[in-house]
Amino acid sequence: MTRLLPVRTPGDILPAWRDTPVADLLRFHNLGDAPPDYTSASLVIGMCMDNRKNLRMPDNFAYVLRAGGANFRRAEFKLSFAIAVGGARAIALIGHDQCGMVGLHTRRGAFIDGLVRYAGWSREEADLHFEQWAPFFEVGDAAAFVASEADRLQRRYPKVPVAPLMYLIGDGLLHQIAPLDPGEQTGEFAG
Repeated sequence: MTRLLPVRTPGDILPAWRDTPVADLLRFHNLGDAPPDYTSASLVIGMCMDNRKNLRMPDNFAYVLRAGGANFRRAEFKLSFAIAVGGARAIALIGHDQCGMVGLHTRRGAFIDGLVRYAGWSREEADLHFEQWAPFFEVGDAAAFVASEADRLQRRYPKVPVAPLMYLIGDGLLHQIAPLDPGEQTGEFAG
């Protein structure tokens, strides 16, 4: 299980992220710090494709990649390009509450009906498409998934710090994801 740590002051930023582009993102977005001008990106932001999230940050500060549920298992080449060629030196992986990829199987009917109605697919094509891809993209607990995906990416890119973050729709702020300490009560969004 995980816990969410808010960032309301610069001192709330975890030591692992201080003096990194992740800390800059947290200060720009949560604290409203006046951003400097950037000529090149120093951060890759991997976030969910949900339209309710808008990050406050300066132009040219980050590459922003979006994938359902912040699941980048099929988009590593884009991350690699931003690091190897683009010069990004850190990754912020951002999930969010109220994510449509959580419990995706419960949206099967709406998914199939939507492809039939709005995309012109046959019901059989839409059903097969859901069957083939939904298991790959479904997310259980959003914060736990982002933490595990950040851990996977950290092993994949060992010299690049990977920060797991959550965007909460209600407050519009980024929260740091930290594992629960032994003995702490569990809860999806304990804070």
